[in-house]
Amino acid sequence: MQQSTHGGVRSGAGRKKNSGSFKEETKVLRVPLSLVEPVKTSLKVYQSQLKTGVEVLLPQNSPEDVTIPIFTSHVQAGFPSPADDYLEDKLDLNKYLIQHKEATFFVRAQGDSMLGAGIHSGDILVVDKSLKAISGKIVIAVVDGDFTVKRLHKYGERITLKAENDAFDDIKIGSDNELIIWGVVTSVIHRCD
Repeated sequence: MQQSTHGGVRSGAGRKKNSGSFKEETKVLRVPLSLVEPVKTSLKVYQSQLKTGVEVLLPQNSPEDVTIPIFTSHVQAGFPSPADDYLEDKLDLNKYLIQHKEATFFVRAQGDSMLGAGIHSGDILVVDKSLKAISGKIVIAVVDGDFTVKRLHKYGERITLKAENDAFDDIKIGSDNELIIWGVVTSVIHRCD
């Protein structure tokens, strides 16, 4: 029997470790056909995140709910009413802020283009990928590989990503632009310092 001279491991052959577009080891994964496009979109956004340095945070699995007391008394902007300070219930911020845990992620806003919508630089945006991005909603979009948060406006076939600050230009999407709507902003977490 003749021994084959082809195949086998050759020294120095193959792709260098962690040299691919993800800069880490990869693994082959079977995906149902119905999920191929959403997975591709997520991978494109992940690659954009590596390129742009945008920080994407995912909800953490917590062994227990974190609940905080909530009071029935509404907070007055004038003089407080001391008779109204009784406990109503407990508030779980995970349940309050997250409707679809598997499709929700957090992203930290950067810049001042959305001040008119109450989004300040450094705020954490709660984003739901399962919601339909309809005109008038604030969305996380990837335009030509760059992340942005803007208000989506559709006029027939024309799409505009509108800033909520007059100092910034709107982004008009043309046929030469690549647009991926990554999710709809459902809440803004803003610290009062």
